[in-house]
Amino acid sequence: MSVVTAKTYIQLRNHGYWIQNSRISLDSVVYAFQNGLSPESIVQSFPLLTLEQVYGAIAFYLANQADIDAYLASEEAAFATMPQPLATDNPALYEKLMRARNAQRTATS
Repeated sequence: MSVVTAKTYIQLRNHGYWIQNSRISLDSVVYAFQNGLSPESIVQSFPLLTLEQVYGAIAFYLANQADIDAYLASEEAAFATMPQPLATDNPALYEKLMRARNAQRTATS
């Protein structure tokens, strides 16, 4: 009889959550999942990930949803306070991107 060991799909690195052995953040998978993408569609969006890794990431998120949601909210707040060079370099493009971002948030709320 072989011994089955638990796999780790997420690692905390550089003050963020990442898919184990990849350069893809948990944030990316969670946002796709929250926007209604299936795990299979997420793999198509991130072809470096396997279906197993995506399911593992989603399971981690669901098991730690309150903590991960709080982490994502704090990351968004930190990003919002950062200076945005595009806002001064190309205000029309910046405004267009902000409208698209707000429309996406409204659609998923």
